[in-house]
Amino acid sequence: MKESAVKKIAVLTSGGDSPGMNAALRAVVRTANYYNIECYGVREGYNGLIHDDFLKMGPRSVKNIINQGGTILKSARSQEFRTKEGRQQAYDNCVKYGIDGLVCIGGDGTFTGAKIFNEEFGIRVIGVPGTIDNDIFGTDNTIGYDTALNTAMDAIDKIRDTATSHNRVFFVEVMGRDAGFIALNSGLATGALDILIPEKKDSIDELFANFRIAEKSGKSSSIVVVAEGEKVENVYGLAEKTKEAFPDYDIRVAILGHMQRGGSPSCADRVLASRLGYGAVTGLMEGQTNVMAGMRSNELVYTPIEEAIKKHNEINQDLLLISEILAI
Repeated sequence: MKESAVKKIAVLTSGGDSPGMNAALRAVVRTANYYNIECYGVREGYNGLIHDDFLKMGPRSVKNIINQGGTILKSARSQEFRTKEGRQQAYDNCVKYGIDGLVCIGGDGTFTGAKIFNEEFGIRVIGVPGTIDNDIFGTDNTIGYDTALNTAMDAIDKIRDTATSHNRVFFVEVMGRDAGFIALNSGLATGALDILIPEKKDSIDELFANFRIAEKSGKSSSIVVVAEGEKVENVYGLAEKTKEAFPDYDIRVAILGHMQRGGSPSCADRVLASRLGYGAVTGLMEGQTNVMAGMRSNELVYTPIEEAIKKHNEINQDLLLISEILAI
């Protein structure tokens, strides 16, 4: 590789945590060390940039973290970084440490901040997609998605055991404020009767029709998986209206919540995080900036951050059809 375009880099994790962030951090630090680039970790995301919370990192700084969920650098959403004054302070601290490249691990908000920071002050930035929602354009999967998906699937499997034992209907809410990837795939994998997601035009009538079909086919218990961003009704509203229409049903609601963000990352997430962390450092060395490192068709690619923010991964329509066919 020709001479590096960066000499000192910093890495931060920002926004909601996701399993595999530590693995990505480990890859960034050790790749930088391999290529003789100084590396600093920044605690609590952009807040750390502003408040001078930098930590010199080397290979031993990231030992035994590849299997840990969360992020050892901590994460936060920074209101100060939204101001020009806050970003100026962050830049002054980067100058103080001689930082000429920044790896930002996170989602849309993290990337938006990185893009603005680069445009205002010229520091090279590369984003690494760490979010369980899998909604960022430019990569087939985001870090943490596979783990969260398996966590949801495991929980729904356990819920099905009790649903079957008591002939109950369970409405299970999974994460996905604006994206239904976790809901669709976990619902398909667990044999849900219906899957309600923000990307699909759902209706109460269609849900009730599915319950009637299930009754006729002899089903005595059912699981309905609902993304938290579902537009028809929230999960409690759906359960209430179903109870009104089917008073004999024994209905329960389960909200999986933040358990989906935690836990040891899956093998897939550890490998993805390692590849993207490596790709972020080598991208900076090659002179890349204002881009996101991602994997498409098992190849490392760089997508302009603006494009990654504006566009979104789309739901696979075949999966929707398959989930409907197999729910009979």
